[in-house]
Amino acid sequence: MKEPIFDIAQLAHIEMFTPKPEESLKFFTDYLGMEVTQREGQSVYLRAYQDTYHHTLKLTENKEAGLGHVAWRTTSKQALDRRVKVLEASGYGQQWIEGDFGHGQAYRFLDPDGHQMELLWDVDYYEAPADMRTKLMNQPQKRPLKGVPVTRLDHINLMVQDVTPNRKFMEDNLGFRTRENIVLNDGTEAGAWTSVSPLVHEVAFMKDQTGSKGRLHHICYCLQTRQHLMDAAEIFTDYGITIEAGPSKHGISQAFFMYVFEPGGNRVELFSDGYLILDPSHKTVTWSEQDLEKGIIWWGGSLPGEYFLYGTPVIK
Repeated sequence: MKEPIFDIAQLAHIEMFTPKPEESLKFFTDYLGMEVTQREGQSVYLRAYQDTYHHTLKLTENKEAGLGHVAWRTTSKQALDRRVKVLEASGYGQQWIEGDFGHGQAYRFLDPDGHQMELLWDVDYYEAPADMRTKLMNQPQKRPLKGVPVTRLDHINLMVQDVTPNRKFMEDNLGFRTRENIVLNDGTEAGAWTSVSPLVHEVAFMKDQTGSKGRLHHICYCLQTRQHLMDAAEIFTDYGITIEAGPSKHGISQAFFMYVFEPGGNRVELFSDGYLILDPSHKTVTWSEQDLEKGIIWWGGSLPGEYFLYGTPVIK
């Protein structure tokens, strides 16, 4: 076992592009109960009610839906400097940026498939206005009264031309551990779930069956209980939000899930339960082609074929 790297702490935020900014904003605020913390130019910054940072989602108007960038917070300023040196040597490093609302200087880089990422250390913590302050001292704000409010950002799933080099890049350069993966009969790695924390995954890579590179499959926010998935399904059905699949249960991650499409065309997963990995010598759980049916759906309805093909930007 290689000496572990503990320089990356967590998934900090995601920037997502949408061609329908007002409709997308309504989805996240009215249906998922997220709070707007900043508006600037073509972007709106949002957070879930248990997220501690200024924002975990940046919605930016764009001609096409898709991923803007993924941000990872390091464990210290020194850790940031160490990882930047490694990324520069890898050939995938780009440059420092001065920062954005909610965080300081950040270092931009690409994964092998071309997804834009950044590392940062300095962040602004959310401070609730007076009417949203709670007596629950270990929570940033009161539970919102709109929709079925999500609690926190959980993970992102990226579509890639080849899973293995992207997975190995995150392991070798940033210290991610591969918690579960799928290996087909021909030896191809079809999916990998990786994390730096006890979560089963903070970033997953899945093979893009269209052969494309650098697309977004979905972002995921947590709900507090599996019953809230049912409540959200009722609301989405009543108000015309397209449910792609679920509520059901994955074998991989053991999570209860539902996939929906926000109005801009991006896939959003809502997620409850799952398991935590506390064992420092945890071995990757590998699902074979023969076991895969239960890995994808432990119980509940099947995923449609488009689930494995559709990503953003949409292929014309």
